Amino acid sequence: METRVFGRTGHMTSVLVYGGAALGGVSQDVADASLEQALAAGINHFDTAASYGHAEERMGPVMHRVRDQVFLTTKSTQRRADDAWADLMRSLELLRTDHVDLWQVHAVCDLNTLDAVFAPGGAIEAFTRAKAEGLATWIGISGHTEQAPVVHAEALRRYDFDSVLTPMNYHLYSADKAFHDNFDILYAMVQERHVGLRTIKGIARKPWDGQRTLATWYEPFTAPEDIRAAISWVLGTFPAIAGLATAGETTLLAHAIAAEADRLDVPAAAARLAGITDYRTIFV
Repeated sequence: METRVFGRTGHMTSVLVYGGAALGGVSQDVADASLEQALAAGINHFDTAASYGHAEERMGPVMHRVRDQVFLTTKSTQRRADDAWADLMRSLELLRTDHVDLWQVHAVCDLNTLDAVFAPGGAIEAFTRAKAEGLATWIGISGHTEQAPVVHAEALRRYDFDSVLTPMNYHLYSADKAFHDNFDILYAMVQERHVGLRTIKGIARKPWDGQRTLATWYEPFTAPEDIRAAISWVLGTFPAIAGLATAGETTLLAHAIAAEADRLDVPAAAARLAGITDYRTIFV
């Protein structure tokens, strides 16, 4: 699997980042098999969050065994320092490690939330402390919605985060000029500042129209050729993206692995995606 440098961390990360949300509601046996599948494919970067159900607990046994071989990250949605710190203590226990490589302020999707993080006694104090004490080697920020690039660019103006995790897919970039322009600003900033960039929602297709049949909160692409096009387009269009997170559904991991190994060129990927008539934003 291709690897790319993850900003100032220097880590050569697999371009597929394991999305730990897939493990929030599965059994330990399913989790173990999925994590072993990822490791066998060359995935060396595993991302989870305190808010992902049982995901950290499910990841713990395998992560403990391979801890020195992987880049392990988690997140907190807490906005007060004491609450975020409690999240980190629990995450370390469940992940069976004495530190994470990256800890992220999670789901910062608007400027009001960003203000709360940076308010007196806000979560950023816990993140700064964790880095100073060696419990988190690096710290970052993540978020969803079309506003995420704006919010994350502002976050970088306020604080020297080591990484950003933000949405990106063909539809967001091609159909929404404001998102396109704002992402370009963020993309330039992360390169200028040597900030690690990863993206999410690469294979998101649309909101669920009816019954939800997979673990993802949005309806993803499931046809292998559509997944191939979606992953090929993100990785081919933005070489400074160190990796994209796999979908929060274990049954789609094999398709992502196959897609990364046999990528389309960008024009071919774009042509296929442009022809999908029900492709739209999931942020509603």
